[in-house]
Amino acid sequence: MSADWFYMSSGWFHKGKRVGPISEQDLLRRIDTGKIQPETLIQSRKTRERWVPMSTVGPAMARWMKVNSQTESESE
Repeated sequence: MSADWFYMSSGWFHKGKRVGPISEQDLLRRIDTGKIQPETLIQSRKTRERWVPMSTVGPAMARWMKVNSQTESESE
């Protein structure tokens, strides 16, 4: 189930910068730390090499929701 992932990060003057390849584990860590948000564009073989918002990739969005629901619970 491994694939090389790429994502667009914000750069100077709002220019996106392609970052990668990174492993799925690294992708999940970046989701956990907030570097990759639902609106972040990601790409891999699994997205048919197309740039898609992270929110459209089920497992990635599930991870983001899990991490953010824990953060909200801790802040209450």
